[in-house]
Amino acid sequence: MRKVLIFGNSASGKSTLAKRLAKTEKLAHLDLDLLAWQATTPPTRTPLVESTLAIELFIQQHESWVIEGCYSDLLTIAQSASTEILFMNLCIDDCIVNAKNRPWEPHKYDSKATQDANLAMLIEWISQYELREDTFSKSAHLDFYQNYAGMKKMLTSNVECIAEPSHN
Repeated sequence: MRKVLIFGNSASGKSTLAKRLAKTEKLAHLDLDLLAWQATTPPTRTPLVESTLAIELFIQQHESWVIEGCYSDLLTIAQSASTEILFMNLCIDDCIVNAKNRPWEPHKYDSKATQDANLAMLIEWISQYELREDTFSKSAHLDFYQNYAGMKKMLTSNVECIAEPSHN
């Protein structure tokens, strides 16, 4: 039973890798973006208690899974049930390139044009990764990685991310 947590900066390849693992290894897939935010304008975080219940339910319903997102507070909820973590620690420039080349995400945006209209804000967000001190920050991700007692791997390039699906 593989139970994987994937995390890192926005556009580091978390969703791409998680989808590939879900398909190749028949893992249930949870994108934390789908439960972390309420459908409000501007978007607001879902209360932590609600997100916790959703994550716990997902874990109970699936024997093998991959959960991905940039939320170290939500990853902590699934930490004890996981068998491994993958930290997508790409440089900011690679994340920006990935963001510019991102295919349309219909589960997040009504259209590719709507997604593209958000690109400048996303690039600004990506650029602040090493400066932030919140649950989405590089420092929070490094702390999560360093304090994880199980199997862990840090991926630092798009090439490594493409090669990752194998599990030893």
